[in-house]
Amino acid sequence: MKNPRAVVGAFLLSIAIVACQGSEPTDSAAAASSEASASASAQNHGTNLAPDAGGRVIEVQMLTDDQGNNRFDPQHFDVKKGDVIRYTLVNGVHNAHFLPDSNPGKTGLPPAGPLLQLPGQTWDVKVTWEPGTYYYQCDPHALIGMVGHVRVQ
Repeated sequence: MKNPRAVVGAFLLSIAIVACQGSEPTDSAAAASSEASASASAQNHGTNLAPDAGGRVIEVQMLTDDQGNNRFDPQHFDVKKGDVIRYTLVNGVHNAHFLPDSNPGKTGLPPAGPLLQLPGQTWDVKVTWEPGTYYYQCDPHALIGMVGHVRVQ
C-alpha cells in the first residue's frame, strides 16, 4: 500500500500546478475588458481609502479570540454607498472576500483581500454597490464560521 501522506502530497501538488497555470486572453477585446474590470475594482479597494463626502469608515476587526474562534467584529452591519469598510487585523491570519458565486447578480465586488498577518494591518473596501445584502468571508476560516453580511441601504 502506498504511503497516504505521499499520495495526498502528490495530489495537492498537482492541484497547485494546475491552479497556477493561467490562460491568456484569446483576443484583444477580452484583454481590454479584463483591464477595464481590474481598473474599476482597483478604485474600490486598497489601504487608507477615504469615504465620499458625508460617508463614514466602518471598522471591522478580524481576530482569533481567547477561545480559538476566528471571527469578524462586527459580523453583520449596515453601510451606505460611498462608505468605506476598513478590515483591521487584531491577531491571527485573516482576509475578507466577497465571493461572486455567493453574491449572484451583484457587480463591482472587490477581489479577495490579502491575507493580513501583522496586527494593525488594514484592507479597505469602498462601497460602490447597489442596495442589497452582500456575503463575505475569511477564506482560510469560512468553513468554521468566519463569515458575515453587509447590508447596503
